[in-house]
Amino acid sequence: MRLIALLIYFLLPVAAQAACEGSDLRPDLSPEARAELQQTVAGIPFPEGNHWIATKGDTVLHLIGTLHANDARMDAVVERLTPTLSEADAFYFEVTQEEMNAFEQDLAKDMSPVMITSGPSLIDLMSEEDWSALSHGLSERGIPGWMAAKMRPWFLSMMLGIPPCMMQDPSANYGMDARLDELADELDIPKHSLEQIADLMSMFDSHPIEKQVQSLVRMAGAMGGSEDQLATMANAYWEEKHVEIIQLARIQGLQDSGLSPEVFDEEWNDFEQKLLVERNSNWMQKILNIQDQTAVIAVGAGHLGGEHGLLNQLQQSGYTLTRAAF
Repeated sequence: MRLIALLIYFLLPVAAQAACEGSDLRPDLSPEARAELQQTVAGIPFPEGNHWIATKGDTVLHLIGTLHANDARMDAVVERLTPTLSEADAFYFEVTQEEMNAFEQDLAKDMSPVMITSGPSLIDLMSEEDWSALSHGLSERGIPGWMAAKMRPWFLSMMLGIPPCMMQDPSANYGMDARLDELADELDIPKHSLEQIADLMSMFDSHPIEKQVQSLVRMAGAMGGSEDQLATMANAYWEEKHVEIIQLARIQGLQDSGLSPEVFDEEWNDFEQKLLVERNSNWMQKILNIQDQTAVIAVGAGHLGGEHGLLNQLQQSGYTLTRAAF
C-alpha cells in the first residue's frame, strides 16, 4: 500500500479526488500491522474528531478538519454546520480559494516555480533504472518524460500521489475546504490565509536539488497513489480518524519502501517536520492572535491531532477543547 504520497492531499491545499472507485485496504491489514497501528494511535493526543471548539475567554475557535478532495457526502456536512459557522466573525484557511486560483492561473502561464530552470535535468541526476520507473509512473498521469525531466522532485512527488483516475475531473478541487470557502462568501464573512503559497514553495525547495532527488528515489516504493488508497483515506476521514491515516501511511510506507528503518525514519521525519510541525507552528502564531471573536479554522484534518497538532498546541496555550458534531 502506498499512502505516503496521498498524504500530500490530506495535508496541503491542492486538488485531490475525482470519480475514482476503490476499496478500503484496512480490513486486509495483518494482525501485526493492525496491533501496531492501534498501539501507536492510542498514544497520540487528539487522534479523532473533525470538528473541535477551542474557547478562551471571549475567543471561540471552530476547528474543522478538511479533506482537500471532492466528495458528495460533504454537502450534508456543510449544511449541518452552516447555522453554527454563520456566527463566525472570520474564516481562516491554509490558503483562500482566491489565492489558490490566482496561483493556478499564474502557473498555467509560467511553470518556472515548479521547473528546474538551470543545471542538470532529472535524467542526469538519476540512474537509468530509477528514471525509467519514475517516468513510467508519470506518463500514466499524462506527464510526458521530456517535461518531467525538468520538473522539481518535490512537485513530481505530488503528481505521483494522484491516482491516474483523478487527473481529468474538473471538480477535483471541490473539497471540504473549497465548500467552506464558498460558504464564507455566501455569508459575507471575511476570509484569511494562514500561509502564503510562496512560503510553501520555499519550504519544498529548502533542500538542494540533489537531496530532493535522493529522497524521491529512496521513497519511490512508497509513492504512487491508487484508487484503493484514496478510498482508505476517505473512509478514515469520514470516521474522523485523522491520526490513523498518517500512522497507517508510516507503517505501510516502511514496508513498501524497501528501506531500512533508520533510512526510512530519516525521510519520514523530514516529511513530517516540513508538512506538519513547521507549518503548524507558523499557523499558531496567527491563530493565537485571534482575540475576542468567533473564528473558523478550516485546515487539513491531519493538522489537528498529535503532539504538534493544532489542538494540542491550543490546549497548551490555555484553551479549553471540546469535540463537536461533524
